Amino acid sequence: MKEKESTHVNILAAITKDRDRTNILKKQEQNLIAFLVQRIPKWINSDMLTGIGMVGTLITMGSFILAHFYSRAFLLLGIIGFIINWFGDSLDGRLAYYRKCPRKWYGFSLDFIVDWLTNICIGIGYIVYAEGHYELLGFGFVVLYGWAMMIALVRYKIIDKYTIDSGILGPTEVRIILSAMLVLEVLVKDSIIYSGALACLVLLFINIKDFKSLLIIADQRDKQEKQAKEEQMSHE
Repeated sequence: MKEKESTHVNILAAITKDRDRTNILKKQEQNLIAFLVQRIPKWINSDMLTGIGMVGTLITMGSFILAHFYSRAFLLLGIIGFIINWFGDSLDGRLAYYRKCPRKWYGFSLDFIVDWLTNICIGIGYIVYAEGHYELLGFGFVVLYGWAMMIALVRYKIIDKYTIDSGILGPTEVRIILSAMLVLEVLVKDSIIYSGALACLVLLFINIKDFKSLLIIADQRDKQEKQAKEEQMSHE
């Protein structure tokens, strides 16, 4: 029993060493990922998992399109899409670290671009599904989530640590919230308009808060570099 617990702890350490997670489901998610990476067939690699995640995105986008032309019930396919997307997106990099073959910059570059494409696809799906001016909410979501991604990217440049969460909310929590919005829309037509508007407002608030924090961190980095430069010059 102790040996099994020790193995689990070692796996957790391996798959989390490059990220500082703060999301509310952090413990449950990391335990699930540690369980899954041990059971991924050897012939499946990280790139394949990234592709699987993108397939999930396309399913979610397709659910909006099908719901627009046929029935709102097709929105439930979007939940399956989010689950598949979580599986691929959450395990691709973690699998590489578990197998001790990470490609830090390759993986970061691929993940970042695929995440941006995912954001665009979800926005397009919403725009197709919505009617009239409400389709602007889809555009707003793309812009606001893109802003959040830029904040994460710039923060990485400044502190050399990539964080994907904003407080207690991370990509997994966002997927759950969006899935709940889809279920509610199936039950109550046009509820996604109001829940979408609320989601955009919350995302705007989070982005403003994170942007202010980013500026503080950037200012601290400037002061540290200035002090280091002055100390270097004084020793010369």
